Amino acid sequence: MKKILLTGAGGAATTNFVRSLRLASERFFLVGVDCDKYSLQRAETDKKHLIPTCSDSDYIPCLNDIIKEYDIHLLFAQPDVEIAVISSERKNVETRVFLPGDDIIKICQDKVSSYQKWRNAGIKVPQTMLIRNEGDLQKAWSELQQKNGKIWIREISGAFGKGSLPATNYDMAKKWIDFKDGWGKYSAAECLEEQSVTWQSLWKNGELVVAQGRKRLYWEFANRSPSGVTGLTGTGITYSDATLDEIALKSILTIDSQPHGIYSVDLTYDLEKVPNPTEINIGRFFTTHYFFSKAGLNMPYLYVKLALGEETILPLKKMNPLPDNLAWIRGMDVEPKLTTLDEINKYEWELYERRKR
Repeated sequence: MKKILLTGAGGAATTNFVRSLRLASERFFLVGVDCDKYSLQRAETDKKHLIPTCSDSDYIPCLNDIIKEYDIHLLFAQPDVEIAVISSERKNVETRVFLPGDDIIKICQDKVSSYQKWRNAGIKVPQTMLIRNEGDLQKAWSELQQKNGKIWIREISGAFGKGSLPATNYDMAKKWIDFKDGWGKYSAAECLEEQSVTWQSLWKNGELVVAQGRKRLYWEFANRSPSGVTGLTGTGITYSDATLDEIALKSILTIDSQPHGIYSVDLTYDLEKVPNPTEINIGRFFTTHYFFSKAGLNMPYLYVKLALGEETILPLKKMNPLPDNLAWIRGMDVEPKLTTLDEINKYEWELYERRKR
């Protein structure tokens, strides 16, 4: 039985990785670690252990101690900060990892660096500027707010729309960056439309294994965030579009000519209805990947088999093997629900008829 070590084990994303592997036909022994003693209690792994934060000098030694204790075959990290440390220290990690080169991870985890790569390659992206001082912010406000009277302010690294704010005037943007002590750590960009999509893909040595699109219908708890972006998808649906596929592929290959591992591209539609890449979540799945697993595309299982170099049955259709309009409805403290848009709309139509009567 293969043994896998999972970081961020108490978080939703790693839990969805665990649940996906539990759906597989073979059994895995899963060891979970987390640096938060409370989150750790939620881990659904076979064993769980508390570890230091990844900024601690004992982080890698503690991982290696657990790797030796259980004879771990593969290490999977989900949080971005841990991926960065494990990537840079991979020579000192005493088990297998399945990650692209450290230079690729650094580019993907820096939104300004990835933006510059895409812009230079002619990919349509929202104009973005690093904000180091007030002069940069004044220039950004002057140039970026012309289309819709606002600019998008956010941290250059981090997930879940970290530190983001749609600023409708210069003073608002300045006060937000002052409040966040964000000079040199924030960027400003054109504000796009609210509609966003994610294109999750698996690669091995430069070859695409499988990719699937997902459209977000709304953010959960959007009214509790200044930007309306929480990083918590409320309902997502399976989605395929040839233009999206083409742009997502180009976005990945522009940064890495030999993709290896997980590349989850986030894209947002502009006013011309063109999907613009905004970031690549590198080396990890998006939080709700259990959606695809329940629908029949178990990407974590494929990931493990590819990482271990083992034979497995690959999807016959590499691009968007799932049917469109499957829906995954989520909320706090409730089990997610797999259904379809047709089923959801049926109740809306029933209410319409009832109102007519």
